Amino acid sequence: MPALPGGSWHPLFINFCRPIFSYICMQKETTASPVAILITVCIAQYLVPFMLTAVGVALPSVGRDLGASALQLGLVEQLYALSLAMSILSFGRLGDIVGHRRVFLSGLFLFTLLTFSLAFSRNIAMVMTLRFFQGLGAAMFLAGSLALVAAAYPAEQRAGKIGIVSACTYTGLSTGPVIGGYVTLHFGWRYVFLMAVPIGMAAIAVGVFRMREMGRNASGEGMDWKGSLMYALSVGLVMTGAARAGEALLGLPVIAAGIGGLFLFIRMEMRSASPLLDVSLFSGNRFFALSCLAAFGNYAATFGITFLMSLFLQYSKGLTARQAGFVLLMQPLMQVLASLVAGRVADRFEVARLATGGMLASSAGLLLAALTVGPDMPLWLVIVELMLIGTGFGIFITPNSTAIMGSVKRRQFGVASGMIGAMRTLGMAASLTTVSLCFSLFMGKNAITRATLPAFITSMKTGLLVFAVFSCLGVVLSFSRGKKCLQAS
Repeated sequence: MPALPGGSWHPLFINFCRPIFSYICMQKETTASPVAILITVCIAQYLVPFMLTAVGVALPSVGRDLGASALQLGLVEQLYALSLAMSILSFGRLGDIVGHRRVFLSGLFLFTLLTFSLAFSRNIAMVMTLRFFQGLGAAMFLAGSLALVAAAYPAEQRAGKIGIVSACTYTGLSTGPVIGGYVTLHFGWRYVFLMAVPIGMAAIAVGVFRMREMGRNASGEGMDWKGSLMYALSVGLVMTGAARAGEALLGLPVIAAGIGGLFLFIRMEMRSASPLLDVSLFSGNRFFALSCLAAFGNYAATFGITFLMSLFLQYSKGLTARQAGFVLLMQPLMQVLASLVAGRVADRFEVARLATGGMLASSAGLLLAALTVGPDMPLWLVIVELMLIGTGFGIFITPNSTAIMGSVKRRQFGVASGMIGAMRTLGMAASLTTVSLCFSLFMGKNAITRATLPAFITSMKTGLLVFAVFSCLGVVLSFSRGKKCLQAS
């Protein structure tokens, strides 16, 4: 399929969408529609991971078409995740101040516009730039998505709805490679971006005409822009260092600088009259603090599994990329199913205990994988371990997110929703750093070959053991927080 033409589509598209954007910004506050909020949030939550994994599959075609280097292709994905991580907490707080619907729909509009623009990219620099700002749009609507759902539904229904939202997230994660690969093969990489535009426009339409502003949780309070900048720079350093953990100058020193920046950020917030992050949430709300730390442990333990198992299945077990992809689908598939079930069960049972049970299941799967991984490991055992890890993750994440949202007051919903995203980002960075350090320690700069396969297996065993430690620490934190949380009204 030939490349799409460029030309004068930009002003035409913007002129078409400008009235919609103006309507979003000027909409007066009226009664909210819970179902419309849930539908819009679910579509949005599907889009972000879908665009991450679908584009990942299309990157080789992008490289061949635009003459991009391997480093540039890596930056296409990294810049998307980086901008999202740097800004999600700030947009959560901004939504509390100016209204989550306004920030949510503005972000969805920006995301959809940039997704459309990416299909007409003429060089790799344009792709990288647009992907960075696309990540900002994603952060705008992800930051307040759970805040909108939490505010729209009473406490006794909240877990079930968050379970549906979580299931949509993992559906996007698991269907992205399959759909993205098919579209790239038969139509070209530009259509990977184009196919997401109607989904985004549908979400905007539902949000604009059926979702109403629900009131501002922190109306009249100021925005801590200095804190936002410090947080963005610090997280950016941590994420950049994590992606280069094996390099002497761009690895651990950059991570250390980012962690130092986060400590400075906390000190700034303690002195701020209107902080981006209310530090008292951690010092005075034990349940909230331990729930967030448990989420960090869970993401740090599970995010690197797919990467390690993908290499293991192809290099050690001799599977093709397509065959390995179908095996790896078992984990997100179980996450989808477990999230839905956990959402229903959490409405009737204690969320903290349920979350702890889920993390125990993930810990068992990780320990089993660490003890059994090797060239002679049967494929059915790999599938069982992935299903156990995915089930545990799905059981954990829904009740834990419900616990976090239920442990704060309504005026702090945006910050709590942003913290869930922040813990996910920092946990992913810790997971990537673990993988990179294990490879650096046991394999150096050697590629994976038959000769280096024993070193790769050792690296993988070590990484899985560290992941299991992260998960076990998460179990301790989850268990230690107690049983009850404040059900915000």
